[in-house]
Amino acid sequence: MIRVLRHCQREIVGLPDQIRGDLADALARLDVGLSLSMPLSRPMPSIGRGAHELRLRDRSGEYRIIYVVRRSGEVLVVLAFKKTSQKTPERIIELARSRAKESG
Repeated sequence: MIRVLRHCQREIVGLPDQIRGDLADALARLDVGLSLSMPLSRPMPSIGRGAHELRLRDRSGEYRIIYVVRRSGEVLVVLAFKKTSQKTPERIIELARSRAKESG
């Protein structure tokens, strides 16, 4: 089951059409139980257990979607943003960590 947090739903609406399409494809694969790996997805242990980032790109830039795979198999999508620096900023990591914890 895929669950997108309300805050993240608003962030996704603002993404370019191609990125939203690529995101839908990746989430569909996760929903049927497939595991995603590099270069599309990479683990983000700094956020927490089961946390990963989707790495999507189009002509307008690079985008990241942070999701957490729960032990129950649920996929929780917590954060979407346009990448503007080489390293993920600490404030983004903290926000993703906070959202994941709040959602239980």
